[in-house]
Amino acid sequence: MSKWKWLAAIGFLMALLAGCGNQNADQEAENGETQDQADEEATDTGEDAGGAGTDEEADTEEGTVQDGQEVTVQLKDVEGAEVGTAVLTANEDGGVHVDMKVSNLPEGTHAFHIHEKAACEAPDFESAGGHYNPGDKDHGTKSENGPHAGDFENIEVGKDGTAHAEFDTDQVSLDENADNTLFTAEGTSLVIHGGEDDYESQPAGDAGPRIACGTIEK
Repeated sequence: MSKWKWLAAIGFLMALLAGCGNQNADQEAENGETQDQADEEATDTGEDAGGAGTDEEADTEEGTVQDGQEVTVQLKDVEGAEVGTAVLTANEDGGVHVDMKVSNLPEGTHAFHIHEKAACEAPDFESAGGHYNPGDKDHGTKSENGPHAGDFENIEVGKDGTAHAEFDTDQVSLDENADNTLFTAEGTSLVIHGGEDDYESQPAGDAGPRIACGTIEK
């Protein structure tokens, strides 16, 4: 083969190799751009998820509640002995389900209310303040402008000293952002009285002394 043919062949091979090199470089660049795009999308997704989590945490911190959240209240008598518990559960509609079980109480009909302060100082529990009344209503279901948000029906204590009351109320809420929240600045308490509530006498139904009390706390 002549010298010129050899040179032509070598030139052809060099051109071919250069073309392959450029093609590989283009492919690598394209792959790099694809990876960068995927990384960016993953970062955006992570930020979105993180943002959602932050929002959920903020909601919790601000006091919103989920259906089923519970608060347990320990009820004690004037001597400081525990006489029962009340479980308050957030309902889906924003209200509260109350489930109270007590023992060692005098037989008979007793008033049962929510009071406006989270303080149960023996022996009279007057530290709990008046009835919880964010709507500025009159006391009792028999009153034209009643009842208080904290007014409940009487409970019946049997001969064995026990009672069980279970019901729903839409007058109060466990949501700190609600106007009728039980978690006010001064807090709230559950109180059982020595007598029955007549549902109309002001300001508390002529229900007699306070014989059991428990603060409502998270």
